[in-house]
Amino acid sequence: MISGEMILAGGAMVILAIAMSYILGWANKAFYVEVDPRVDAANEVLPGANCGGCGYVGCGEYAEAVVGGEDVSLCTVGGAGVAQDLGQLMGVEVEESWPYRAVIHCGATLEQRLGRTQYHGVQSCSAANLIAGVQGCTYGCLGLGECVDACDFDAIHIIDGVAQVDYDKCTGCGACARVCPRHIISMVPFKQERMMVITCSNKDKGKDVTGVCTVGCIGCSGCAKVNDLIQIGDGLPGIDYGVYEPEEADFSAALEKCPRESLVYVGKPSADDLAAVADEEVPDRVEVDFKTTVDDTEWRG
Repeated sequence: MISGEMILAGGAMVILAIAMSYILGWANKAFYVEVDPRVDAANEVLPGANCGGCGYVGCGEYAEAVVGGEDVSLCTVGGAGVAQDLGQLMGVEVEESWPYRAVIHCGATLEQRLGRTQYHGVQSCSAANLIAGVQGCTYGCLGLGECVDACDFDAIHIIDGVAQVDYDKCTGCGACARVCPRHIISMVPFKQERMMVITCSNKDKGKDVTGVCTVGCIGCSGCAKVNDLIQIGDGLPGIDYGVYEPEEADFSAALEKCPRESLVYVGKPSADDLAAVADEEVPDRVEVDFKTTVDDTEWRG
């Protein structure tokens, strides 16, 4: 038998539900924020990778920023095509831009590194970087794959102890550069399919470098003396990509001067490049698809 208390409780619940529905309806109208339809349109243009390469948390946040006046060419995954589409949507002119790609600032394989010891700690670069004596060179790639784990595009792998980039997959999101504890990965504007980079980050004196690595740059300045795009800073050469013009970037003399083979072309060889070396036996170190760059704060190669 239904008691009076149960009837009162049920009635109260019904009244409360009706009141809450009115309150929620009022709140929905009172606090409604109109969304610019261009935000949805911009989000449709973006690739949806949510990689953070643009500097925003995801594509949705970047879409809002674009509508708010942000640069339309920040999407590294979408590249120039997405920039043009966003520019057309926003009615702004898009200046010429280049895709940024990751470059590893170390080219020494396990065999080429001296003074290495077995590391049995946590298998991450961040952990190993805290331990002294893991390897003689305190600047080189630790090879434990923290950059590999950070890449959502399977564009970077550890081969023979050193990180290497697959430029067919690299989108330039910069995730690998952000997690590298030794900061030997930087993002370089690829103004052509193949870019010249410097595969060493060791700033020590030449004698100290030769004591820990068989291929490390000794800072002899030979490359800088024959090429104006290369400058020496902190004992290490760097390439000024800001003034790097593909049609004028002839590094042949610098390559001949380098005694340690620290200057390497990375990226995709063009048909002309392949034809030029069709009859030559290319040294292994040049063939390797190193994707190395320089310290991102100093625009090195």
